Amino acid sequence: MKSGSALPFRFSAPTGGGVDLLVVAGEHSGDEHAARMVAELRAKRPGLRVCALGGKHLEAAGAQVLFDLTASSVVGFVEVVKHYGFFKALFAETLRWIGEHRPKAVCFVDYPGFNLRLAASLNESGLAAKAGGPVKLLFYISPQIWAWKAGRRFKMAKHLDALACIFPFEVACYEDTELPVEFVGHPFLAADYAPPVRYDADAPVLLLPGSRKQAVGRIWPLLREGHAAYGKRGARVIYPSAAIREVIEATGGVPAGVELVANTGEPVAASAVLTSSGTMSLHCALAGLPGAIAYRANGLTYLLGRLLVKIPYLGINNLLLKEAMYPEYLQGAASPQALAAELRDCLENPARRERTAEQTETLKTILRQPANGTVADWAIRRGGL
Repeated sequence: MKSGSALPFRFSAPTGGGVDLLVVAGEHSGDEHAARMVAELRAKRPGLRVCALGGKHLEAAGAQVLFDLTASSVVGFVEVVKHYGFFKALFAETLRWIGEHRPKAVCFVDYPGFNLRLAASLNESGLAAKAGGPVKLLFYISPQIWAWKAGRRFKMAKHLDALACIFPFEVACYEDTELPVEFVGHPFLAADYAPPVRYDADAPVLLLPGSRKQAVGRIWPLLREGHAAYGKRGARVIYPSAAIREVIEATGGVPAGVELVANTGEPVAASAVLTSSGTMSLHCALAGLPGAIAYRANGLTYLLGRLLVKIPYLGINNLLLKEAMYPEYLQGAASPQALAAELRDCLENPARRERTAEQTETLKTILRQPANGTVADWAIRRGGL
């Protein structure tokens, strides 16, 4: 797998002389979701040739990873501007590679800032099927158009051949377009899903600052101080990569009583959780962990977000349930005292645990895979694989 840190760079040619599917997954969570799809695709189509811009999970699933895009993920307007030159070069090389090797389909996985621009450019270049070219464009995991930039759906309908979403309410968001949209179930409810966390009333508290370097640098101190203010139980921190561990250790350090645990795939036991609003918060909710969300963004990014995003909750489990399963503490509201009070309620109030268990079962009912097939079935059908 190439690091791609130097510019300019070139992706490797497909091993075996050709490629059927290119997967583009720019974040750790997207890498995991895409890997599950690729593993099932290769089981159903043993000769399928898959390349990817992704990470370690896609590589383990059998994709030829051309570039570790997950190591380069950034969040927020300010951070993207800082890395503009790098992403411009990466974008150009991706277009060049697709133009040269011409996969049957490209499956974009989440990461809409990069992926939707790439879809538009593939149409402009005439490579995309909707522009008369040979490459079908699929999108797995809908952008959050229900939160902001709802108008994107019309360009998506113009450029994409199909969309698979993982939340059932998202299908209705595209009803006024001609884009074929299907709910394929959430991957966390798949039969072979292996949860990274499990509930144990006697286990330590779980602290989850996220998977993006910039966000972890801001959120880790909040979680650490909130746990310290509670002070009655040890804690564990699951980190997704060595780079994130370095950020945690460099941002105030790791106090006594807090254990750093690599995300190896083995479930980590926990009694409660303080988490950022990312994918891990849904893992925890589905495992029945009581908890709370803490989040702090760059000040300018947060102000822009407040102007653009019009949703009642940041956490997806809260949005799905239409209630605060995980109370949210954003920016200055995420004080050590507030987070300590949440831990106290999670660990010392039996009614909180009972309510969490009920909410977990409701979430599972909402997210279960429908009868019309998996995301791999969708990709085969829509991508001509």
